Amino acid sequence: MSQTQRVSMELYERELKRLQIELAAMQRWIVESGLRVLVIFEGRDAAGKGGAIKRITQYLNPRSTRVVALPQPNEREKGQWYFQRYVKHLPTRGEIVLMDRSWYNRAGVERVMGYCTDDEYELFLRQVPVFEQMLVDDGIVLIKYWFSVSDKVQQRRFKSRLHDPVRRWKLSDTDLQSITHWEDYSRAKDAMFAATDTEYAPWWTVDSDVKKVARLNVMNHFVSQIEFERTEPKSVKIPKRPKAANYSRPPVDTQHFVPDIAVDL
Repeated sequence: MSQTQRVSMELYERELKRLQIELAAMQRWIVESGLRVLVIFEGRDAAGKGGAIKRITQYLNPRSTRVVALPQPNEREKGQWYFQRYVKHLPTRGEIVLMDRSWYNRAGVERVMGYCTDDEYELFLRQVPVFEQMLVDDGIVLIKYWFSVSDKVQQRRFKSRLHDPVRRWKLSDTDLQSITHWEDYSRAKDAMFAATDTEYAPWWTVDSDVKKVARLNVMNHFVSQIEFERTEPKSVKIPKRPKAANYSRPPVDTQHFVPDIAVDL
């Protein structure tokens, strides 16, 4: 689906539903087969990673799907091997893990904002291909997405968040500084791709100037990366509810009910 064209709401909703059905079928097979799937979401601030993750996971079983979005490392974690805090979040058998940002923080924000030393950065770039090769060799399906957004669209999305009370938290100081470090982030991303875009763990770029199109594209691609067998859920028969025999409901006025605001709207 081309990013040069916006998609109608009708088409978007229809395709979104189709892909979410495919994702549910894929998850069922992953659980049954014991596959381990790790999906990394990286990209510019306000590129639409979070929205894509929400649509992917919306109807998936949370018992076998996790979203990992780690805060800044604490003092103990700062003293560990860099990858250590991420290892404990890797998927187990029959599980999908989606990382909303990952160990690639070191190649992006930490590099640009000076949160790591040059030696730490260079060591990271040497270790990442080895680390990811180990994951793949152990049977983990590793998929890496980079959400790309133009500077004009990013600026517009930042402004839309400024006075939106439910999205204002998305404007951190680091996010705002990304505007003045646009080219620095571009150079950091290019260096990261050069070192970590490998045959066994390639980067897949998602053009995300149009959010709805980006969501459909990444969902369609994700489904295409797993060769799964379609299985139908086990047949379920809902039993008839037996008639009440010796039960009497307590008086309604003895219970605390949440007020019904609809009567005042």
